[in-house]
Amino acid sequence: MKLSDEIKTLIRGVNFAHFATLMTDGSPQVAPVWVDLEGDSILVCTGEGSLKAKNTRRDPRVGLSIIAMDNPYQEAQLRGRIVERRPDPEFKTMDRSARKYTGRPFPFRDNPTQRVVLVIQVDRARYAVLPFVHAPA
Repeated sequence: MKLSDEIKTLIRGVNFAHFATLMTDGSPQVAPVWVDLEGDSILVCTGEGSLKAKNTRRDPRVGLSIIAMDNPYQEAQLRGRIVERRPDPEFKTMDRSARKYTGRPFPFRDNPTQRVVLVIQVDRARYAVLPFVHAPA
């Protein structure tokens, strides 16, 4: 699926996503993640020992929600599947994501052979801007 420009802008921005995978019993597991973009594919970096990696090895179906940090009422809801597991032992993708979010390379350099990039092909996407002003009391 081709992602809209609005969704690509959200992913390219310094915005956190919530990444949902499925546990063995079918229940959802959700974690906040950094995201990157490669064409119309979304990249999520993790360690092979993480629940994200274990769950997607067994069942490639995933969900993501992402909101704009400066306007949490600007959002994208995405469903798709892992189509590639790319080793990242030199931290090339991980460092690019870390620099985007923190301005520095990824600090945890132990177990480089366990670093993996999950490549997500999006099957369904929804983008919305809700008519609210974020003004917590």
